[in-house]
Formats: sequence, C-alpha cells, structure tokens
Amino acid sequence: MHDKMPSETPEVLTGHTLIQSYLRTLDSSPGVYRMLDHESRVLYVGKARNLRARVSNYARLTGHSQRIQRMITETCSMMFLTTVTETEALLLEQNLIKQLKPKYNVLLRDDKSFPNILVTGDHAYPQIKKHRGAKKEKGDYYGPFASAGAVNRTLNQLQRAFLLRTCTDSDFESRTRPCLLHQIKRCAAPCADKISQADYAQLVKDAQRFLDGKSTEMQAQLAADMAAASEEMEFERAAALRDRIRALAQVQTAQGINPQGVSEADVIALHTDGGQACVQVFFIRANQNWGNRDYYPRISGDEDLAEVMQAFVGQFYSDREPPRMLLLSHGLDETDLVTAALSEKAKRKVEVIVPQRGEKAEIVYGAARNARESLARKMSETATQAKLLHGLAEAFDLVAPPQRIEVYDNSHIQGSHAVGAMIVAGPDGFAKNQYRKFDIKGEGITPGDDFGMMKEVLTRRFKRLLKEDPDRQSGTWPDLLLIDGGAGQVSAVREIMTELGVGDVPMVGVAKGLDRDAGKEEFHRTGKRVMALRHNDPVLYFVQRLRDEAHRFAIGAHRAKRSKAFGATPLDDVPGVGAARKRALLAHFGSAKAVSRAGLADLKAVNGISGNMAQGIYDYFHEKG
Repeated sequence: MHDKMPSETPEVLTGHTLIQSYLRTLDSSPGVYRMLDHESRVLYVGKARNLRARVSNYARLTGHSQRIQRMITETCSMMFLTTVTETEALLLEQNLIKQLKPKYNVLLRDDKSFPNILVTGDHAYPQIKKHRGAKKEKGDYYGPFASAGAVNRTLNQLQRAFLLRTCTDSDFESRTRPCLLHQIKRCAAPCADKISQADYAQLVKDAQRFLDGKSTEMQAQLAADMAAASEEMEFERAAALRDRIRALAQVQTAQGINPQGVSEADVIALHTDGGQACVQVFFIRANQNWGNRDYYPRISGDEDLAEVMQAFVGQFYSDREPPRMLLLSHGLDETDLVTAALSEKAKRKVEVIVPQRGEKAEIVYGAARNARESLARKMSETATQAKLLHGLAEAFDLVAPPQRIEVYDNSHIQGSHAVGAMIVAGPDGFAKNQYRKFDIKGEGITPGDDFGMMKEVLTRRFKRLLKEDPDRQSGTWPDLLLIDGGAGQVSAVREIMTELGVGDVPMVGVAKGLDRDAGKEEFHRTGKRVMALRHNDPVLYFVQRLRDEAHRFAIGAHRAKRSKAFGATPLDDVPGVGAARKRALLAHFGSAKAVSRAGLADLKAVNGISGNMAQGIYDYFHEKG
C-alpha cells in the first residue's frame, strides 16, 4: 500500500470533455438537463425531445454563441430527468428555471400575482372589491387586471355606474345611516335601506353583465329605460340612468383599447436593445383592456427573439392560467409544443398567434410601441442609477458601486404597534418585491426604544441571511446598509453585527443634521469622522430618496398594523368562529362585549350557531373571565 503520486490523480473533467462523457449514459428519451459549475450551482436548465441528441450538440467544439461557449467552459457536472413527453419536459423546465434562477437562462425577474375584481356571493347585498391571491371567498371573480391601479380605476367607475357597496361586511352590519359615498352618488346605501334587495340585485346583475363584456346591449337597454322614464315624467330616474350611461362610457374611454374582435387574450410584445429586453403584456378580457404591465427579463444579448419570447411565455404561465388566445409580436422556437403545453395546463384550447394584419395586428403593434418606449426610459434610468451608485461608492469609500442597498427604519406611536421596515435598491432602482416589514416583538425593549428596535430588526435579518446563504452567493446580501440615526445608532447596530460575525458589511447612519433640515444631513460611519455632502450633490438627493422611501414604507406598515388592531374584536380568537359566524353574532347581539356576556340559551338562538358551537363560545369567555 502506498499513497498515489500527484501525477496519478485522476483528471477532473470539465467543459466539452465532461459533456462528452455523459453521452454513453443517455438515450433518446425526452427530459430536462441541468448544467452545474464547480460549486454545484446551476448554470443552465434546458429541455430536450431527445436528451442524447441535445447533449451531443454541447459536446461539439465549435458552432456555439459566446454565451453558450462560456456556459460549456464553466460546466463541471450535469443532472438529468427523463419525462414521458416533451410537453411534460417543457413544463418541468420552466418550473425549474423559476425555482433555481440559473445564470445562463433567460429569466423573468418580476413575477407578482395579479389582482381581480370580486363580487361577493355570501351576502344578501353583495360587495364589489379588489381581490388578490387564492380564490377562496364565495363569489364571482373577474380578471386578471394588470395592476392594483387598473383595478382601482375600474372599481371607481363601476361605483359611479352601478352604486354597489365597497364597505366590509362588518361596516355594513354596524351602519344605520348612509356614508359619504351615498351622498356623492357612489353607493345605493343598502345598509340604510335606501334600496330594496330586488333593485340592488338588479344593479349587481348589470355590473356582472358589464364585466362579462355585455356592455353594448346593456347600454342600449339603459338608453331605452331612460327614454321611457322621460316620457313618463320620471325625471329623477331618467337623470340617474343618464349618469349610469355616462359612467359606463367613461370606463370604456379610460381603458383605451376596446377590441371588437378579441374577447379574451393576452397581448405580449417584445423589444430588445443593447443587451436588454422589455416585454409588454396587455390583458384583454370581455372585449376590454384590463391594464398592461412591462417586464424586463434578464438576457445576455446573444439570444434570438424567438428564444426570448418562448422563455418568457413559458415562465409567465408556469403558475397562472393562460387565456384562450395569446397575441405575440414574435414567433416562438417551438410554437406547436408551447401551444400544446398551454392547452394541457388550461384543459381547453389555447391559440398562439403572431398576427400580420387587421385589428389583432394593430393591437400587437401598439403593445410593441409601448415596449420600445418603456425600454428606452428604463435604459436612461439605469444609466442615471449607475452614476448615482458610483457616486455613492466614492462618497462613502466603498470598494465598488453597491449592487444591493438595504435601508432600515422604524415606526411606532410611543412604542405601540411598532414595526421595522427594510427597503432595497440597486442598479434597477427600488426592488419593491424585496421589501420586508418586521413586527417588533419587543422582548426586553421598553416602549419607544429605537435602538432596541433597530437591534431586533438587524438581528433577525442577518440571522436569517446567515442561515439561508452563509456563503453570500445568492445576491441577497447587502453591499451597504443605511440606517436612520446618528453616532449612537451606528454604534449600537455595529455592536450587534459584530456579535453576529457580519461586521464587514458597510453601514452608514443618516442623521437629520443641523436644524433637522433636509439637505443638511450628516453621515456617520464606524471609526470615521462625521461627514456631509454638498447641498446640491445628486448623491445627497439619492440618499434622501432612499431614506424617504424607507420612511414611507415603515409608516404604511405601522398604519396597517394599527388599523388591524383597532378593528380586532375578542371574537377573532374564539376557536371555530370565522367571518360568517362573527357577522351573525354581531348582528344578533350588537357588539362583541354583548356576545361575551350572553347566556348559553341566547347564544343557541343565533342563526347558524349550533348547540356545540354555542357551548364553545360560552366556555371561551367564561373560562377566560
């Protein structure tokens, strides 16, 4: 027995040679492959109709783009998953790309859920409201809308046209007089019996017909009703109908695009320039434009447009249902395969079209113009942002322009409802999907102790980072911390960060300075003299914007927490009492305090409260007392 000499150590395969070595283990099955670097980080995820044939392409020494050649050179291992069909492989590929975010894939970065309009279905007088998330509430959903703004604009106009209530059920139950919305003709005030249940039901039906795209026939009916009311000398009713017709016309005008030949489609237009891409998505539902949103997928710049479009479509619909039609500005690499995958996901036929003429082509052209203009603005903003980050690095002696700035602030009223807030900014501006709020738990913190609150927030933040990404590889570690406060705050935070072993993260305290005036801020750093920036320095304005955004976010989180606390009742904690039973109890007794004092027989008399539930409610309050 003897140790092997270094020359006898087996050579570690990489690149083309490594990929070649996998070919003998692969067959012609469809599937998904992953390429990994020397630290087992995923470089690329791809799918193949024939895994052996696809991987053999990478084993070739020539014929690759610069991006693919770099990827091959960095590849140190591969992983494979076979599937039954190529469609299944495509769906798996897109899920893995979203989950793993590989370096060399086209990547959809902003992927928020879309809001809907909900007309509730569990109340005699249904409410109309914005809804985001899982569709668990009873009622009819209409959407998706591109943004909260698009929903709010439509809701605002629908209130004018149909006078449906937007108040919560608890507000509705407790109100005896009409609110301001009734006075400004935005609500029919069913809470105060200003409209019969049958007439309100007709308003709901009309609103739903409008949201279903039957606005033309409904407007014709309203016009006929208005004329009939005028002939019968019912001028007040005629005026109300006239106002509804005007409001409906305003909704359609605000939507801009109202295609006659497209009832349900997503319009997706792509524009690329200088190694960057913008995708505009317009949502057409019920022959109406329900808003648009722009996306900036990560690309390298050497992909062709069909590859970028296919990657976007695959990731965009990986966790949402596609509409009946996609109208695209550019074709896909594999149109038939993508169409089959989307149809399988939706369990109905989905059409994928690149229109060349007519109304559909005009709609796509308009979306493409938006994409071009949005990308130009984005590139201009990115260039400005890069200058500001460079200036920030110079001002605070950073080794390089920061790619991730985290700004922290607290908000509370004399220590109550305390919330910590973190906002994030980088080369692309504010990264709002990275914002975080922290409910201050306050163990050992006296009310109003800002130092203690900041310590708690930073401790929780960095303990999580150390647990989830100890090697600082995921891009979630900050290059710079900005905190609201002076030398004392900086010293307190540095102490806790040193204890956690992350004292190397640069940190700057932003203090109000002389007379607490904006523009006279002082900047505090550990072991360095206090400094200021000249009054008209763009970097100073940039820091002010960062601090103001953190303050805005912190106050918003604090107000939301305070409002939730104010709206809470003892019934919220009773096991088995959900929204419907809570409504029934409050309607019967008038207040949560009256419920807590009610006898067992009285509780049993409430509609929807069983004997066992009544006993549980009675025991809850009397055992606590």
